[in-house]
Amino acid sequence: RKHQRAKLNEINEVPFFDVQLPYELALKIFQYLGKAELGRCAQVSRTWKILAEDEVLWYRLCQEEGYLLDMSISDHSCWKLALKNCRARENMLKNNWKNRVGAVSQLRYEPGRVLCDVHSCDGVVMAGYTSGEVRLWDTRTWDYRAPVLEAAQGPGAAGTLAQVSFVRINSSLAVAAYEDGTVSVWSLLFGREPIHHFQHNQRIQALALAPGGTAVATASAFEVKLESPDDKGFWQSPAMFEIQKLVNFLNLVPDVTGSPVAVAAAEDIVYLLKAEDPGKVLHSVYGQPVTCLDVSAREAAFGVKTFGWLLNEPNQILLYNLETNQCLTKVGNSMGDFSCVNLRDSPPNMLVAGNKDRRVRVFDVRRGEAVCSLYAHQLGVTAVQMDEWKIVSGGEEGLLCVWDQRMGTKLWEMHARHPVRHVWFNSHSLITANIPEEKNPRGSSITDDDPSVHRKYRGIIYSYEFSVDQLAVDSVLPICRSSYDEVTGYNYNIGLAVPYDNI
Repeated sequence: RKHQRAKLNEINEVPFFDVQLPYELALKIFQYLGKAELGRCAQVSRTWKILAEDEVLWYRLCQEEGYLLDMSISDHSCWKLALKNCRARENMLKNNWKNRVGAVSQLRYEPGRVLCDVHSCDGVVMAGYTSGEVRLWDTRTWDYRAPVLEAAQGPGAAGTLAQVSFVRINSSLAVAAYEDGTVSVWSLLFGREPIHHFQHNQRIQALALAPGGTAVATASAFEVKLESPDDKGFWQSPAMFEIQKLVNFLNLVPDVTGSPVAVAAAEDIVYLLKAEDPGKVLHSVYGQPVTCLDVSAREAAFGVKTFGWLLNEPNQILLYNLETNQCLTKVGNSMGDFSCVNLRDSPPNMLVAGNKDRRVRVFDVRRGEAVCSLYAHQLGVTAVQMDEWKIVSGGEEGLLCVWDQRMGTKLWEMHARHPVRHVWFNSHSLITANIPEEKNPRGSSITDDDPSVHRKYRGIIYSYEFSVDQLAVDSVLPICRSSYDEVTGYNYNIGLAVPYDNI
């Protein structure tokens, strides 16, 4: 084919009906055609076939459909085949999602005792426990021996760690807040020792980490504190805000240049916290508390609990523009409280929300109305996320549901003890966490001498992998990937008859 193309370039003319066009001009005309049209043109003549299979055309189609965006045209010898393989993989993953085909693993850390909080980013899972320990797993490489992050000692007794309150992770940092008011920050590149540590005098009510940056925000008592490193890597506090009420929800605005910007919901007031405008109130209606909050690069969405049946006023989700500070739209008409909302991970002009009335709703913010409403759970909805075709929701009763958005039907469900507090997925994997409400269950021994809290009290993290081809070699049971590196073992939960080795 290269020889034919070289010969064609020498002629430098392509027959177009009754005229002859230069090759470059004909290529520009063909750039307006899609895959089907190019396939039809390739059947016209040998010259048109060479033109219709030009790498420039198929590279452009591959980029337009969102495949291999980080590659240049020289990275593949046949972009038509590359596009075909990408579409085949996408269809395979979609079918696996729908039919629950793939591998599922449980991420447990027995010495940690009861699970307190879980967060994940791009397949890396971070978990905090009542023992004060913080654990990482990298599900992209099936690394079940990832490190336990070492925390800086708090003001309490020497050698003891306070219970973990919150954990957050992004592509470069991991942050944990403890019950005694301490905060530790680790770099995912520089090992287990924290690179930064600071202390609040009172318990921390909320913790936020910028999705793509290095800023950390904490709320304690009536104070919101921002921490971020400077150009030389030295951590500093660029801003500290005094607010009137206790913070319930806290988010950092992603993709902000300059000083970090936070959005905080404190009872019935929503603040937009900037260093240059520290007291900016985004929304405030007395007696109407905020029940959930999520933030994207330009907008903030939050649920508001109105006076309900007293004034025949249903609960709603408000969408604000963070640049103009104006309310763009109000969506939802429910007598139940909106318990969770996901704006940042949703497709453009869409958001998904869960409600205590047991329904999951998808809203089109341009039209200001619900696209679909799903009767999802036996109790309230606690976590939601959506993409172009599916919705994943978690409930108070521990049920995880996967839905086909267009059909409005449930594809499959999984149940575990304790509420689903964390849901994250991408094209090929899904991370969920069932976190107990009771951190010190009655009737179980949780002393330092006997950490054997029964498994049903601990909570659990599930990792689903729907990319079957990726697991063809590595699909070994997690228990068989274990090693004897641990000094102390907790074999009361292991149901093996014989010892095992690394495989």
